[in-house]
Amino acid sequence: MEKKWVFQPTVDEEKVQELAKQLNVEPFVGRLLVQRGLETEAAARAFFRPNLDELHDPFLLKDMDRAVERINTAIQRKEGILLFGDYDVDGTTAVALMYEQLNSIYENIQYYIPDRYKEGYGLSQLGIDFAVEKNCNLIITLDCGIKSNALVEKAKKTGIDFIICDHHQPGTTLPDAIVLDPKRNDCSYPFKELSGCGVGFKLMQALYIDHARPFEKLMESLDLLALSIGADIVDVTGENRILCHHGLLQLNHAPRRAFQELLILAGKKLPLTLTDVVFVIAPRINAAGRIRSGKTAVDWMLSSNDEEMKQLAQEIHDDNTLRRSIDQSMTDEALRQIAEDPLHPHRYTNLVFQEDWHKGVVGIVASRIMETHYRPTIVLTLSNGQITGSARSIGMINLYEVLEVCQEHLTQFGGHHFAAGLTMPRENLHAFREAFEMTVRNFLEDKAIEAVQQIDVEIDLNEIQTEWNGRLPRIKKILDAFEPFGPGNMKPVFCTKELYATDARILKEKHLKLKVVQAHSKLAFDAIGFNLAEKELCTLKGMPFEMAYTLETNEFNGKTNLQFNIKDIRAMD
Repeated sequence: MEKKWVFQPTVDEEKVQELAKQLNVEPFVGRLLVQRGLETEAAARAFFRPNLDELHDPFLLKDMDRAVERINTAIQRKEGILLFGDYDVDGTTAVALMYEQLNSIYENIQYYIPDRYKEGYGLSQLGIDFAVEKNCNLIITLDCGIKSNALVEKAKKTGIDFIICDHHQPGTTLPDAIVLDPKRNDCSYPFKELSGCGVGFKLMQALYIDHARPFEKLMESLDLLALSIGADIVDVTGENRILCHHGLLQLNHAPRRAFQELLILAGKKLPLTLTDVVFVIAPRINAAGRIRSGKTAVDWMLSSNDEEMKQLAQEIHDDNTLRRSIDQSMTDEALRQIAEDPLHPHRYTNLVFQEDWHKGVVGIVASRIMETHYRPTIVLTLSNGQITGSARSIGMINLYEVLEVCQEHLTQFGGHHFAAGLTMPRENLHAFREAFEMTVRNFLEDKAIEAVQQIDVEIDLNEIQTEWNGRLPRIKKILDAFEPFGPGNMKPVFCTKELYATDARILKEKHLKLKVVQAHSKLAFDAIGFNLAEKELCTLKGMPFEMAYTLETNEFNGKTNLQFNIKDIRAMD
């Protein structure tokens, strides 16, 4: 897949040089900061040292005072409280955080995670029935509920009240409940991009303020919040950056035993970056909800029994191994469908359906398909007599807006710009496929779909490290301070021109391994391009090329070395 290289807009060079001088860093580091809107020394230092004192007052969230009052009433009346969370990472971490914090104040609490296959996404009747069975008069939904108007109305007739903690886009009418959602139109909360777990955290922060409890106790659960922020792909800016930064500190300096057990099975050691969290811990938690039950993940995160913790960690790890096998098989079948579709080369979308595919893996397969066929993608299967599935999108297309246009064909849908879930009657499949294709075409207005490689700064190898002394260069340590990386603060991508390969190998028939040099530099660096074997033709002996890459480290034989993670390569004339 050929990518269009897009460089960051030019910034004020005087500001760059002045900031670099004030911070005593290389000019291109100053350029990275100015590109992020950090133009002063004070702003840059605040960026590098996220401060918990800068968190917003939780009572700025609309309805927060009512939510705290209702929980206090439940405590005074000794009512049962049910925490109802989604089965993905954001929902399960939200339930775990709320349970371990609220349980330190009040003991009559239950939690419930819906079955992905029997109940689907969001508040369910089975969950409400569970609340009735356990004598819970208050249900707190986490990472869901913002569109559960009918179920909330029905349950309220039985005497159950609701606090909705969600971060998804509300519908036209809010449920008849206390609603905490920074995206509701009448909410003036300064930061709109909290995760579902983040909204739950703000509720606990408000309750802690009301009960005059020490904030340090609440910080013990910030590892769960950091996990939700990374896994749910919300912006790692503003309040999320502060929470995520301190959550990673908590995770690395005082890791909960549950995470330690899982890391042993995954063969991963501390410290972890947010990227490590997203690719090591998060998939295993998600696998529990896909293969077994999201409740298993909550039980594991909250467990204080060593034997139980080890057993649950092993089950979750095994679920992930099975998920990988199913994922690969389904991806192969989906790609085969696309290859056999004579109309596919003329489509602006990917849509595949097979009635026996595993419902829990369709989202992952949609992401896999986009790696080779870069366009909005939907993967569908059959569940309980209805077609259901997941969608993933590209930056040019807001998936939620597309599905809104196509909603006449759908039973239900929900999501955001890049990801969504949907359900429809089986007989609507053909009409929906055509509507989805036409809507994407209209949104694009005949523009070609292009895969884009964003590039922050062009540098020479000598700017990375002027001499080799067996230690990682200072620049890598400075770039590490830009962590945590994610939407709104992506890992810097560099471009270097006139490179030559002194060694090139193909690993496992798909990965490109290089040793690169530059004509006017004595330095040589290792570089790895995952799934970029076809780019070997650009690196033949004596041929100059330009490379887009990030700076990483690689541990081998007890030594840590700098390594380039190749994003793309282009031959030069």
